[in-house]
Amino acid sequence: MANKKLSYKDAVLSKEHFSVTWELVPGRGSTEPAQDQVIETAKLAVDDPRINAFTITENPSGKPAILPYPLAKQILDETGGETLIHFTCKDKNRNEIESQLHAMNRSGLKNLLIMTGDYTTEGYAGRPKPVFDIDAVHTLKMIKKMNQGYEIPVRKGTKKLNETDYFTGAVVSPFKSTEPEQMAQYYKMHQKVDNGASYLITQLGYDARKFDELRRYADRYELGVPLIGNIFVLSLPVAKMMNKNLIPGCVVTDKMIRDMEDEKGKYPDNKKRQLLRAAKLYAVLKGLKYDGATIAGHGMSYDDLCWILDKGEELLLDWQEIAKEFDYPMDNGFYYFEKDPATGLNTDVPVDRSKTGHKRNSLFDRMFGLVHKLVFKESALFYPMVKFFAKKIDKNFLNKPFTWFEYYTKTFTNECRFCGDCVMHEIGFQCPMSKCPKSQRNGACGGGRDGWCEVYPGKQKCIYVVMYEKLKAHEKEYTMKLRYAPPCNWDLYKTSSWLNFFNERDYNYRKDE
Repeated sequence: MANKKLSYKDAVLSKEHFSVTWELVPGRGSTEPAQDQVIETAKLAVDDPRINAFTITENPSGKPAILPYPLAKQILDETGGETLIHFTCKDKNRNEIESQLHAMNRSGLKNLLIMTGDYTTEGYAGRPKPVFDIDAVHTLKMIKKMNQGYEIPVRKGTKKLNETDYFTGAVVSPFKSTEPEQMAQYYKMHQKVDNGASYLITQLGYDARKFDELRRYADRYELGVPLIGNIFVLSLPVAKMMNKNLIPGCVVTDKMIRDMEDEKGKYPDNKKRQLLRAAKLYAVLKGLKYDGATIAGHGMSYDDLCWILDKGEELLLDWQEIAKEFDYPMDNGFYYFEKDPATGLNTDVPVDRSKTGHKRNSLFDRMFGLVHKLVFKESALFYPMVKFFAKKIDKNFLNKPFTWFEYYTKTFTNECRFCGDCVMHEIGFQCPMSKCPKSQRNGACGGGRDGWCEVYPGKQKCIYVVMYEKLKAHEKEYTMKLRYAPPCNWDLYKTSSWLNFFNERDYNYRKDE
């Protein structure tokens, strides 16, 4: 055991230290045993120098629970322990997000893991209306601006607020089965790092080759941020839920379910098998040169965690052999790198994607692309003429009928939601406000499976999967990691996005604050 306990930030950024966070789920209620247990658990483990922070979840699985901030503050006040707060975008608009950020900064809560969040599933008197006003990339950028001293409009110009000191990270999933879905994850990962993520935590999975893939991808493209692996002490009932994607984004394959069922029949002490699996994954992650691990599990005690850490260190010398036990590929799953037959992991050679992951564009796609090429680029043939008439129409009686013509046309062709700040020409003519239940303007969330939307599996493809497939047909899919779309400006709601574009009011001309 190390002699000195590092702060969470120092532990994550250290090249010599393997950081550890312990995930605690506070549950629904405010004075229930679950909330008291979070505090008592922190008191037990706070002096252990191996445990750098306690991770507190925010409304996992889209169900209501106590917000993590009061518990994080209580842990800080009563024990001095640090927390890593899950901060999601799903239940609050951008003003509420900013308000909570101001409040947490004043309370001394500095460590945040920024996530989109699970789609809402239940609440008082039925299923609640989801919010998803801004996405994880927007939130990271907002916090980056707050750390630099956020400039806000006042009556006479602007005012610069005092700088905050947030240490923010983001989530990425290497556990995707199709090329378009996996590449959409990686391209959004670039966006998250570019806009302020200081570290990355993986989604949950049990495929060592995928963990290795992410490590190699991050090194190949010099992302320059620490990678933290996700470990869950997995029971068979929870594994079956993950297998059905009932816990969105967590991947447990059919083969792993069969192996776990065999284990249950063979070994009387099933809990010890669960802890051993977690310890082995700890050793594999450390062997793969990950920078840390976040460890979770229902009913896991401090003694259980210590056993995992001690056993994981004991197994470290054999991590390459142990990695072969985590051989749970998804059916016909995509990998970014060629397989290394000697280790069962990857080589540094990317697979040939020149003939995969795309499809022919439809007649509608080609028509929309042609219109955009002829009209909506400054270099386009008809751009000057259309812009001239757009400025004229904008200020006379034709504005309203023109606006409704655009709305009904785009509603028929693209299910337009009339936001007035349109980005769908950048997303393969998919509307993120109508076709993405989470209104993601900067890439896919992590909850989808096999290319399908998390909310409508088997019925609707993720719009960023569709985008990748269309752009790949023109060898332009790399633009997915270069694009950034600011939040929708709801001042433009029920106005013409075409008039807003030509009159320089939409996001293309607006400074993103």
